[in-house]
Amino acid sequence: MSDTSLQYDSVIATCRSLFINKMKDYGSAWRILRLPSLTDQIFIKAQRIRSLQQNEVRKVDEGERSEFIGIINYSIMALIQLELGVVEQPDLPLDKATEWYDKQVALTKKLMMDKNHDYGEAWRDMRVSSLTDLILQKLLRVKQIEDNQGKTLVSEGIDANYQDMINYSVFAMIHLSES
Repeated sequence: MSDTSLQYDSVIATCRSLFINKMKDYGSAWRILRLPSLTDQIFIKAQRIRSLQQNEVRKVDEGERSEFIGIINYSIMALIQLELGVVEQPDLPLDKATEWYDKQVALTKKLMMDKNHDYGEAWRDMRVSSLTDLILQKLLRVKQIEDNQGKTLVSEGIDANYQDMINYSVFAMIHLSES
């Protein structure tokens, strides 16, 4: 499992670097986004990945990797929004945003390591297309929970679904790097 941990860190380092560079370009403008808006952004990216996996012709020269990075970063932003709440104006300087990013990654990686232990790295035998479908399923669940004003009767909350989407996306990127 140490390979998984190192591979996970490598994928996250790529995502974190892009997050930091976009923060330098745009600041924390994303802080005004409500959760359904972030969910919709993730949904668009997951739908595009599925489309790329199903269609032979590509009209835009960006592959699955950049879309999985987007899912990871938007999901981390959503987790931050869940903790801090939505604001009317950008309010996080780069250093604070990066601290929050790292906190959410640490919590999500711990969840992955715990589940990975219990499931015996079953994800290694999965296809990237199956991981994509699981992400889309999680998104539909999140949309339903959002429509229910965040209330669930017996199910895990929105945060756990965002964490799973991050982890499935990391797994997909590991698969893509190995193929």
